[in-house]
Amino acid sequence: MTLPRSLAALLAIGTLFGTAATADARPRDRHGPERGVDSLNQPVVERTDYVLDLSARDDGLSALERARLGAWFGSLGVGYGDRIFVEEPYGPGPARLDVARVAAAYGLLVSDGAPVLAGEVAPGTARVIVSRSMAYVPNCPNWRPTGPSSTSSNYGCAINSNLAAMIADPIDLVLGQAGTGTDATTAAKAIKVYREAPPTGAKGLKEQSSRGQ
Repeated sequence: MTLPRSLAALLAIGTLFGTAATADARPRDRHGPERGVDSLNQPVVERTDYVLDLSARDDGLSALERARLGAWFGSLGVGYGDRIFVEEPYGPGPARLDVARVAAAYGLLVSDGAPVLAGEVAPGTARVIVSRSMAYVPNCPNWRPTGPSSTSSNYGCAINSNLAAMIADPIDLVLGQAGTGTDATTAAKAIKVYREAPPTGAKGLKEQSSRGQ
């Protein structure tokens, strides 16, 4: 059956608009030229929370529980970048001070607050949380063909992977560090000491003998 020309034209126009709408609905390829020099391969930060519940008395942790906590810290290999939290059922108490003393042996402080975890802290216990973060760049190296673009698919893999591997505290990639307002003062103090320091030879050179003792 032959369709009338007007109906055939309408069907052709409908097919054209349908194809255009489908093309526009597809997400744009991030590897395209419109990406510019933006790096596709960005660091990802993952956080893991380790939990230990300790028996707590009214006057804090017993010597046995402190030893148990220290052994747990040692098994985790806690160090710089780890955050330690203490959660007690009725707010901060003596157990927090005991945890802080054990953490100090590892060069760490107890942080304020605590991550939101499943389950409540039972009365007579203190929950110690070690929050550890790690940074990495997934899918690197990345040599996927991209077609014409300003940068390759592997662009950013090297420098961002090195950044993720070397950063002391991966959370800094997410939150950064709050300014203290004393950086300029500290820098000026160092320059002042450098400028006012007397030359090394101002008091004369020390005589040295070349003969053996």
